[in-house]
Amino acid sequence: MDAALADAEPAVFWLDRPDAPEPAPPLTGATATDLLIVGGGYTGLWAALQAKERDPAREVTLVEGRTVAFGGSGRNGGFCEASVTHGLHNGVTRFGDDIDALLALGRENLAGLRADLDRHAIECDLEATGMTTVATRPHEVPQLRESLELEARHGEPVRWLDAEQMRAQVDSPTFLAGVHNPEGCVLLQPARLAWGLRRAALDAGVQLHEHTPVTGLHRHGAGVRAVTPQGTIEARRVLLATNAFPPLLRAIRRYVVPVYDYVLVTEPLSAEQRASVGWDGRQGLSDAGNQFHYFRLTPDDRILWGGYDAIYHYGNAVADALNQRPETFALLARQFFACFPQLRGLRFTHRWGGAIDTCSRFSVMFGTAMRGQVAYAVGYTGLGVGASRFGARVALDLLDDPASDLLRLPMVRRRPLPFPPEPLRFAAIELTRRSLAREDDTGRRNAWLRTLDRLGLGFDS
Repeated sequence: MDAALADAEPAVFWLDRPDAPEPAPPLTGATATDLLIVGGGYTGLWAALQAKERDPAREVTLVEGRTVAFGGSGRNGGFCEASVTHGLHNGVTRFGDDIDALLALGRENLAGLRADLDRHAIECDLEATGMTTVATRPHEVPQLRESLELEARHGEPVRWLDAEQMRAQVDSPTFLAGVHNPEGCVLLQPARLAWGLRRAALDAGVQLHEHTPVTGLHRHGAGVRAVTPQGTIEARRVLLATNAFPPLLRAIRRYVVPVYDYVLVTEPLSAEQRASVGWDGRQGLSDAGNQFHYFRLTPDDRILWGGYDAIYHYGNAVADALNQRPETFALLARQFFACFPQLRGLRFTHRWGGAIDTCSRFSVMFGTAMRGQVAYAVGYTGLGVGASRFGARVALDLLDDPASDLLRLPMVRRRPLPFPPEPLRFAAIELTRRSLAREDDTGRRNAWLRTLDRLGLGFDS
């Protein structure tokens, strides 16, 4: 594997482009605004754009500690799914009475996202190719069949693929079966989406300051004061979209932990290599295990291969040094060539990692603070590319529209169970990771996982 990884740049493939926008100037001095949004990822960008669409006269200021798309919004796999509940099974498990309404909201959200891209002329290499989940172990085949039946009962246009049919679409000796959904997911270039939303927000009159981390929030008169290294912002309302990064509210820390996810991207496939794999449908792929891979073709016919390892560092640690993990890259490379042995000799050009926010129910959670003047949407657990638009809408409703129907949803009103404090947090997450890996190998859920199921707790990325 050393040869395949020898020339891989420790950089995010999506961001490695000459058309990245120049950063907006950092905030200096004191200013005031109607709505302050903290975080320049998808949630913050969608919130800024939606806030101006609701009230063009409202002053909206967006601040980002680094640059737009620096975090998960610029380095994810580009899978934009309709689900706002981290998939149907998770939605049924945690929000069973409301699942059909949540499915409808998810479909509406994805359609609205695509309409917004057209309206704002945002080009992000979108491909409506759908998503296929594959079984790679014998015990996963009946589980995948159950998943298909569940999705079909809820109106999803899913199709079963046996081993031969699956390999006719994408050829891997590890594929034993598949379920394809042509409508539940689109693929896109995540950094270009973030940059397109940035441009649309600026065009709408949003004030943007990059390289402007907020170091503190305090009540101030009838509003809130945000402190930055070189200035202050007084705001009537604040929307927090910090996701995996250290939260500005103590309460969020109880519910959200940062989990590191890692990705490789290959050099472009030759015509012969591409023919050996097939993949004419260009669909997104994910395997069915707890520790799963997600993989897809890029617009220039590279293969993006990520996932599997989900690494939590003691004390909710987040640091640039953790974005590179050689042992995980070596593991991902071995697993890649086990999946596609016909591609041996292919080299990886990019390797990267970063923190994803996860909560115990695996889907976005909401809350308010400071007498309702601060709202937040966090905890997407890796499926936030599409759900972040929905999350931004709900968070704005928490600030603007207390009569909104969305605010009556149990998903919005209820919080997930919190993670325990350290050192129990680290110990529990490590035990869960090992138990999930054992279930992947054996197909059996042990007593620890069954206990977590009863408590409504979980760990994922």
